[in-house]
Amino acid sequence: MEEISCAASYTAPGPYPEVRAEGKNQRYAQAILSNVGGSISEMGAVAQYFYGHVTQEGRPEVAECLGHIAVVEMHHLAIFAQLARQLGEDPRLWSPLRGGRRYWTPEYLRYPRRLEQLLRCAIEEERSTIQKYHRQLLWIKDKNVTANLQRIIEDEEVHVEILTCLLKSYCAGG
Repeated sequence: MEEISCAASYTAPGPYPEVRAEGKNQRYAQAILSNVGGSISEMGAVAQYFYGHVTQEGRPEVAECLGHIAVVEMHHLAIFAQLARQLGEDPRLWSPLRGGRRYWTPEYLRYPRRLEQLLRCAIEEERSTIQKYHRQLLWIKDKNVTANLQRIIEDEEVHVEILTCLLKSYCAGG
């Protein structure tokens, strides 16, 4: 099979904004903390792409792409953890839940082994993440937090493009 290249870059063009919240804000902090360790979170993305990377070693380009995406998601995780801390939260792998906290768990993940299912799952999760971050953009007024959210959304959109390319290239139903 000829090698198919689906990614020139795993991030959107341009630099990331500075990571510096304008001040403490508990409501913003909890939203951003959910991006760190919630059921739809960067920790989940890192773990999901790591799993795909190690289970797709028979398809080197796919495994490589998933590994590179995992690294970008780790960068997003670090950005959100820094913002959560600056906004006033302890950046543990947890998120607010009904007045308490729930730690991130690998139970949040799906573990598809078939390539088509893995890619479709990843695309769906990227789109859910993008929607979540767009909802946060509607009410968070801290300009630095919103600039970081917008920049991360751009990366997630690149990931959807890469995953869609992989799906079309490697799967009959793509």
